[in-house]
Amino acid sequence: MKPDLILTDATIVSPGAAPIARGWLALSGEKIVDLGPMATLPAFDGRIESLAGRVLTPGFVNIHTHAILSLMRGIAIDMGFAPAYTRGVPHGHEIGPEESVALARLGALEALLAGSTAMVDSYVHGDLTLPAMCDLGMRVWACGRLHDVDFSRVHLSDWEHKDEIGRLRLGELEKLTRDFNGAYGGRARTIAIPHAPDTCSADLLRRAGEFARANGLKVSTHLSQSKLENAQIQKRDGCTPTQLLERVGLLNEDLIAAHCIHMTADDVKRFGAAGATVAHVPKGNATGGAVAHTPNLRAAGANIALGTDNLTQDMAEQMRWGLANARVHLGRVAEDWQPEDAFEMATSNGARALGVDAWLGRLAPGYAADIVAWDFRRAHLTPLLDPLGTLVHDANGRDVQHVWVAGRQVVRDGEALFAGTNAVRAAAQKAAEGLWARAAEDV
Repeated sequence: MKPDLILTDATIVSPGAAPIARGWLALSGEKIVDLGPMATLPAFDGRIESLAGRVLTPGFVNIHTHAILSLMRGIAIDMGFAPAYTRGVPHGHEIGPEESVALARLGALEALLAGSTAMVDSYVHGDLTLPAMCDLGMRVWACGRLHDVDFSRVHLSDWEHKDEIGRLRLGELEKLTRDFNGAYGGRARTIAIPHAPDTCSADLLRRAGEFARANGLKVSTHLSQSKLENAQIQKRDGCTPTQLLERVGLLNEDLIAAHCIHMTADDVKRFGAAGATVAHVPKGNATGGAVAHTPNLRAAGANIALGTDNLTQDMAEQMRWGLANARVHLGRVAEDWQPEDAFEMATSNGARALGVDAWLGRLAPGYAADIVAWDFRRAHLTPLLDPLGTLVHDANGRDVQHVWVAGRQVVRDGEALFAGTNAVRAAAQKAAEGLWARAAEDV
């Protein structure tokens, strides 16, 4: 297959492969067709772009985020609890359609500029935010928030479940799937995301799983993210949240569960045996005073992938925190918790969780041309001796120079090509200010 573009002279780093210190990578259409060291560069009369001093990686797969909640930046991190459970802050049901689009585009733009080419997103107005984010050039798996509690009452510790709310939310997912699953050349996907065991009745969790299986979708949820959630499920269902998911048929390899902080030893054993995925949010958890015991979860058989949750979309930072947190749990620098492990958590493990690891999450022939070029011509990334170790320990999202998704360049020289950064920022700033002003009036 004749390439459309060959990127040359770059260091190439991909999960499960030895780095290529000075290599080339050829793209044709939406795929990578070949790569190798510069000594093997084939004769080619087409477009060549030299990227000396850059490191090429696959795009990050952000397995868990709420792009709209960029509106909580600088505030929620010091509240000690998730916004949905907190008084005096903007809540999902209060966010209007235009506000949701403005804030979702900001979150997606930040993610793309920081090297994420795929993300799993959920919150409100999914029918509007999914296309708005895909318009920037990303791959997005999305769902509106599935629940059957009244979210206008949860922050008041009211967990009454109402069947009509659950039916409405499932209906929205059904329509989203009909309208968008596979749209945007396959970059738009849907996923069933019941919000959490405490905000979904056992019946709604069961029905969400049935819908997912009938439509070939993965399932994601929050799981044991707080002691409050655990206590509520014990009171309501007489078991742990993990046991509840097993009871309703969701605890399997199609499950992606965010946080997994307050799990018992039995929960860890059940979760790992099921082959489920932990959507690990190491920075967000740690700044809240807790962190998932990922060494135990991985040893039990769980797949560990990374997400940013909210407030930040920098997956490079999550790799660093994820590696450090595991070492704190272990009390040592272990041979099986190294930069390559953190890198896999941010790329191929996320693709595996979504069931697309046969074509996404690596730089290899036949894989999607989702590529990030990191500019290592910077003081904090010099000397370039171990590219993967330097990427994980020292890089951040602001070091991303170029991004391609499905072979199309969407970021060049740190600027998005399909969105005006200043316009996106201004719209999000206006939306956030309005929401916080209304929240203050309700206190």
